[in-house]
Amino acid sequence: MTTTIANPIYDLAFKYLMEDERVVKILLSALLRKQVTQVSTRRNELINVDRDPVSVFRLDYRAVTVDAQGREEHVLIELQKTDLPSDLLRFRQYLGTQYRAEENMVPDTDDPEGKRKHALPMIAIYLLGHRVGSIEEPVLYVTPKAENYDGEAVTQGLPDPFVDSLTHSSIIVQIPLLHGRLRNHLERILNIFDQTRKDTAQGYLLNIDEADYSGDEDQRLIFHRLLTAGASKEMRERMEMEELLFRDYDERGVELLKQRKQLQENEKQLQENEKQLQKQSEQLQEKDSQLQEKACQLQEKNSQLQEKDSQLQEKDSQLQEKDSQLQEKDSQLQEKDTQLQEKDTQLQEKDTQLQEKDTQLQEKDTQLQEKDTQLQEKNTQLQEKNTQLQEQSEQLRQTIRLLMQASVPAEFIAERLNIGIEAVKRMAGD
Repeated sequence: MTTTIANPIYDLAFKYLMEDERVVKILLSALLRKQVTQVSTRRNELINVDRDPVSVFRLDYRAVTVDAQGREEHVLIELQKTDLPSDLLRFRQYLGTQYRAEENMVPDTDDPEGKRKHALPMIAIYLLGHRVGSIEEPVLYVTPKAENYDGEAVTQGLPDPFVDSLTHSSIIVQIPLLHGRLRNHLERILNIFDQTRKDTAQGYLLNIDEADYSGDEDQRLIFHRLLTAGASKEMRERMEMEELLFRDYDERGVELLKQRKQLQENEKQLQENEKQLQKQSEQLQEKDSQLQEKACQLQEKNSQLQEKDSQLQEKDSQLQEKDSQLQEKDSQLQEKDTQLQEKDTQLQEKDTQLQEKDTQLQEKDTQLQEKDTQLQEKNTQLQEKNTQLQEQSEQLRQTIRLLMQASVPAEFIAERLNIGIEAVKRMAGD
């Protein structure tokens, strides 16, 4: 009998599937070819549930595996799923983040003081909705190999925590090649991703013969999990939106990827600019105090400024053409309103002379008015950022309401968003 289930290649369906710890153990055990006895979800990142052309769904796990000889091992598992050709740089950057994470380091067992640490072995799993080159194998295992200069395998002293901390294994699954592959337990488990059974009208659904999953308990558990997702009206509506966005992917994907990178760079630049603005604000506060301290010095320099009035008037044109001489003409800068505005750096060197003339104090008033204008612009920027934060907060509330309506536990949402459960309930109730 043909049954309709949710298509796990779609992010929403895959997320729902992997929220069941039993499914996680089944899938990881099959992929790792070892029994996963314990698994815990670590920080996970869901990139674009709304599915832009380079969406990547990521899940991080810390697991305990047991091999056929009963040897237990603690490992980190970085699972990344994408149904579209993705930028390799994004995969590499994500792995680099994991290599840098202090939380992935554990003390050496032979160091009772815990000063020496090594990284837990890491396994990267890629579920790809596209083919990789001309490789014909649906599942590819890539493992580090230790050799000497002559290309001979080195086994003595291995595995070693230092060596394992600097290398990792990878498992690459090419979903388009799964069709008709039922040679082993793993291929039978992964067969649920076979896209040849995609519904022609509703791509987010698969048409499955339930009898194909009646003889294996692990397959049946995965089947029923996706059957539940496919039967949910709300889940189907959300997956339909995901499907509509998916159909919009075309040749513009490459350009959108470039634009996304540019946006990321712009965001970094904005963050740096904000830091610089904050630093400049602190510097302005420091200079205010310096100006107050130099008030008495300016009064003492009034006579010197009066003597240089004639010289400064003669040098007005020269000051506009010779920036280098501005540093040597501190007294003349105090009479040149227009030049003072262009030479902020020289104003710092001429603080002692600026306060020696009443006319210079009037010029300082002009600068203060300009600073007021800058402060007003910053306030406007802050108001715009507050508006953006409010919009993001509203989006977060809507997302939490949708998740709560989808019967996602509030504790789960709080854990994923790293906020208090009371905040989740409050946002869901607003």
